[in-house]
Amino acid sequence: MKKYRDIAGDGGSNIVGQVEAQQRRLGARLGEVRAIVAVVSGKGGVGKSTITANLAGAFALAGARVGVLDADLNGPSMATMLGVRGRTLAVGAAGVEPPGGALGIRVMSMDLLLADDATPLAWDAPSQAEAHTWRGTMEANALREFLADTAWGALDVLLIDLPPGTDRLATVTGLVPALAGTVIVTIPSDVAHLVVRKSITVARATTAPVLGVIENMAGMFPGPGAEALARESGVPFLGRVPFDPALAAACDHGEPYVAAAPAAPAARALTAIAAGLRDTLLATRT
Repeated sequence: MKKYRDIAGDGGSNIVGQVEAQQRRLGARLGEVRAIVAVVSGKGGVGKSTITANLAGAFALAGARVGVLDADLNGPSMATMLGVRGRTLAVGAAGVEPPGGALGIRVMSMDLLLADDATPLAWDAPSQAEAHTWRGTMEANALREFLADTAWGALDVLLIDLPPGTDRLATVTGLVPALAGTVIVTIPSDVAHLVVRKSITVARATTAPVLGVIENMAGMFPGPGAEALARESGVPFLGRVPFDPALAAACDHGEPYVAAAPAAPAARALTAIAAGLRDTLLATRT
């Protein structure tokens, strides 16, 4: 039986060549995107995906070409929120064609690859312990493939909706060195702020700027506002989105609230936040 030291080089697998080729594809693919923005929150349940879907909708309503990558591989929701769930992915000469959802937003999500509602994402391994060990690496590889093999085309902005936690942002910044910035979502809650502070610290340690903090569900909880959190952390405060049950209901129906009810206070707040972000991104590129 051969041991590792008996194998010369990579054993003929050309792993290095494959990775380099994929990195070249990724660079060429993302070279057509003017700005890539990660939307994060260390705390789950703050409505981060709802904010992402509606920021994408507000950008699209303003005339931007928008894409959304759902980086939550275990709990994907963007396909539902942007109205493409159940679509069949087509593979063309340029790569996998992302389905166009509400307002023409291009969406890629693990949800489009799973067989049904009951199908969980599982990593094959001889044992569950080994699956846990390799999970982070496999998730990074999956995101790299989503970015490199999806025919995003020319986009003004690509939003990456990250799952809860602080570790995924480092993965994304490693894959996308030209990340335009990070948007952090929280709610007016001491517990949420305790976790989100860690996300701000992690985001500030990357090469991408922290574009700011958004407070979601304003008025629902008696806790402190996120404006003070942003000020203490030395990052911009982008605005607050008032609590509105219809906002979540619109996402359930696959239509951004900014399009379904543009006059509603929550929709107006989201539109204003998107306009501020657009101005910041334009200023960054000049």
